[in-house]
Amino acid sequence: MPPASSGASATHAAALTPSSPAADSRLTPGGPGYRRMSFALFLAGVATFALLYSTQALLPLLSADFGASASTASWTVSAATGSLALFVLPLSALSERFGRRAMMTASLSVAVAVGLLVPFAPSVEVLIALRAVQGAALAGLPASAMAFLAEEVRPKALVGAIGMFVAGNSIGGMSGRIVTGWVAQAWGWRAALAVVGVVAVLCAVAFRALLPAPRHFTRGSLNPKSLARTVRTHLSNPLLCRLYAIGALFMTVFGAVYTVIGYRLTEAPFSLPQGVIGSIFLVYLVGTVSSAAAGKLVARLGRRGALYLAVGTTAGGLLLSLSASLVLVLLGLVLITAGFFAGHAVASSSVSRTATTGRAQASALYQSAYYLGSSAGGTLGAVAFHAGGWGGTVALGLLAVFGVVSVTVWGSHAARLERRRGLVARSC
Repeated sequence: MPPASSGASATHAAALTPSSPAADSRLTPGGPGYRRMSFALFLAGVATFALLYSTQALLPLLSADFGASASTASWTVSAATGSLALFVLPLSALSERFGRRAMMTASLSVAVAVGLLVPFAPSVEVLIALRAVQGAALAGLPASAMAFLAEEVRPKALVGAIGMFVAGNSIGGMSGRIVTGWVAQAWGWRAALAVVGVVAVLCAVAFRALLPAPRHFTRGSLNPKSLARTVRTHLSNPLLCRLYAIGALFMTVFGAVYTVIGYRLTEAPFSLPQGVIGSIFLVYLVGTVSSAAAGKLVARLGRRGALYLAVGTTAGGLLLSLSASLVLVLLGLVLITAGFFAGHAVASSSVSRTATTGRAQASALYQSAYYLGSSAGGTLGAVAFHAGGWGGTVALGLLAVFGVVSVTVWGSHAARLERRRGLVARSC
């Protein structure tokens, strides 16, 4: 019986053979099927982030309606992202057996079904439980999508294709928050979540209709020992571990900022209404641009250079957001969003290129770290806000940014040492 990672290994081997039919038939920009695939996964990204963060812009309303603190209400976000982080690896293993498209379709179907139940939650505890189930359902989509792209798209187009999926994430996160903000202001948070659920249903139907059938997927087996061996191999790869840490730290910043920003903007000196606060998330459009441009950044600056640029942009945005001027706060959010999405696109595409076997598991481990960072950022950001106001949340974000710099610098140092060892070995 072949190991769980054999499908990805066989696919990757075929992809690296220039004369093979598989190499010639993989999708490339301008070729048949590429636009349909890109738009289908874009819609999947929209639905995923719209559902996953549907309560984030509504946290002040949830606190008021249920009499819950900011840290308790933040669990309606953290439970979803934390549950996704826990289930992404086992569901990615199922995608090796049943196929990427089948797993993505099943994940979206269950998630949108739960999304239609969420507006009827009678208590904050039930709402948190439903959100945890929804996050677990969505866990089958991100890693499967990354693996699907790695198998079906030519390597030179991979960063751009993943950038489009990430761009869908940003559009979903933005539109979900804007819609919930304005609908909630008029009809309450339950109506807002109902609208997000209906939009997600439409995205899911269009996704399934548009996504081309896979042509390079090789079915693997569900062998727990093989899966554990593949996971150990990935976790023993220093570069992959650094990329996982970078994804988690970037998402810690992002989760903290966007979980707490609604509370800050409802307070003096801003005192903004819910609809306007929801519209603040228009800055996600910047993330759409920066994630889609990640491939060009890497080509011009290299992976580490692109990461340093993303880090500097994020840190500058955090510092600007300390201002009492609404314009400067918004500019800070623009920089934070641009830096985060660029860094995420670079790190996630690097995982897909680095892993030579078990790509679904490699992507799943990245997604697990990424969403654990989101969960930790949302919860710790709310705690920091309660303890020290917005300055406390910014301090947490800067600490995470420093972590990204430290990991990247250590990676550069390790690469130099490896090159020196290679030169010494060749000279002996």
